Amino acid sequence: MDVIGIHLLDLKPIHDLILPEVTALGLDLVRVAWVSGDGDEPSLQIMAERPETRQLQIADCATLSRRISEKFDALEEAGKDPIPFAYRLEVSSPGIDRPLTRLQDFADWAGHEANIKLAELVEGRKGLRGNIIGIVDDKAVVDDRKSGAIAFPMSAVENARLVLTDRLIAATTPLRMEELEDFDELDEDFDDGDMPLDDPLSDDA
Repeated sequence: MDVIGIHLLDLKPIHDLILPEVTALGLDLVRVAWVSGDGDEPSLQIMAERPETRQLQIADCATLSRRISEKFDALEEAGKDPIPFAYRLEVSSPGIDRPLTRLQDFADWAGHEANIKLAELVEGRKGLRGNIIGIVDDKAVVDDRKSGAIAFPMSAVENARLVLTDRLIAATTPLRMEELEDFDELDEDFDDGDMPLDDPLSDDA
């Protein structure tokens, strides 16, 4: 499948297949997205977290990766392969400078700095950077350092991510040292195809 074809692929059915496996483990699903992979194969990136720590440990990654792989293998054997081309499965924690993919994220991380790329103009801006104020009337609100407070719906967000700052590091529960020492990104190979990349965040107006 070519790059254009991948961008047209609807991720919602894949998201809906993955969500029950995530919730069955007591985890929250943060993001399902296509990202650039090694060589010609794209990676299906699944970010999840434990609600109490906002992180994911190695054992969680391994268990979730196995559950998803087994589910997708069963669907393929039944002739219902949800992804009929070659890709790699990547299961990980959102990390400290995490993506903001849900409206609730803007309440949970109020006071921290974020970088947001909008899919459409909001008050004449498509790129915002500043401290998160929170949620007002079902819209996220950010104190943009150029334009002041700007509210926008999640439907207008193309990409949003926390900015790594000393304050954010101090507010984030650290992983245990053995987790950091043992960490190695989990992925699995599948058969067939080709694929694309995520756009970087922009701070342009």
